[in-house]
Parts: sequence; structure tokens; C-alpha cells
Amino acid sequence: MTEADKIKVNRAPVLTLWAAIVAERLGHDADTAITLGRAVAGSSARIKARAIGIEEPGEGDDKPKPPPTTKPETVHLLGRDVPVVKVKGGLRALAEGKAAAVAPARGYVERAFGEHLAAVRKAMEDLAGSVDPDELNRVGFRLYERFRPEVEPGAKGWGAKGVLDLEKLRRAVG
Repeated sequence: MTEADKIKVNRAPVLTLWAAIVAERLGHDADTAITLGRAVAGSSARIKARAIGIEEPGEGDDKPKPPPTTKPETVHLLGRDVPVVKVKGGLRALAEGKAAAVAPARGYVERAFGEHLAAVRKAMEDLAGSVDPDELNRVGFRLYERFRPEVEPGAKGWGAKGVLDLEKLRRAVG
């Protein structure tokens, strides 16, 4: 193992990329997948923030929302039902009442991983490809928990960078 196999990164972009790769494995195009990945990571962050007392239940949910005209379509990904909207060319996660933008989500992941993005993506794709797509969607979050960067528990680890060990990611199935 080399130092290149250990990448210091926050957990959120790791989950964003992993969820996007799982979404691609489920048949979604790359643009749809990255918006879904960002939505899953955002949802997980809100759940964690509430669990560790950084955010009160319902906080952030109090923005006025227009009354729904129809129930939004959803995509089930890694245990989350992500609201989506149809756009020219496919689906996008619904963010703040409109289609999530692809470029900011993609840029977020690119900035987080920098020169390591290709190696991380390859390791994640190999892992995702080793599991049947439906099973991957069912167990994918638990797989993520096996390889995600280690940070201090609770509020101390909130927003902290940890080490993503690519060897650990490569051994996550099993």
C-alpha cells in the first residue's frame, strides 16, 4: 500500500460519490446519478446533525414550500427516497423545489478528491460491480460504513476530514 492509497477527505463527498456510483449501477446516467448522490449525502448529514444535537428536529425544514400539486416521483437509493424531477435528458434530484444542478455537485466531488478522483472512482466502481445492482442498493450504505473515513464520534467529528483508505475500500465486500 502506498501513501496514494490514503486520501484525507471529509465523509460527505465520499458518500456523494459512492451514492452516485450506486445510482449509475442501477442504470441512471452520470448527471442524474451525481445529483442523487449529493441528495443522499445531504439527507444523511441532516440525520447525523440531528442525532448528535447540532440541529434540532425539523430545523431547516421550516422554509416555506409551495403546496404540492402532485406527489413528487422518487428514486430509492441507499435507504433514502430521493424526490426527483424530470428534465430534458433525464431526472435530477429535487433540491429546494427545483432540479438540482449537475455542475456544482460534480465540482464538489472533483474538489474534494482532486488528483485522487480517478483512483477513488475506480475502486468504488469495482466494489459496486461486484454486487448485484438490487442487492447493492439494499446493502450499499452498510458497505459505505465499512470504508468511509474514520473521524471522532459525535460533534467532535462533525465536518472533520478523515483518511479514506483505498485498500480498505477494495476489501469492503466480504
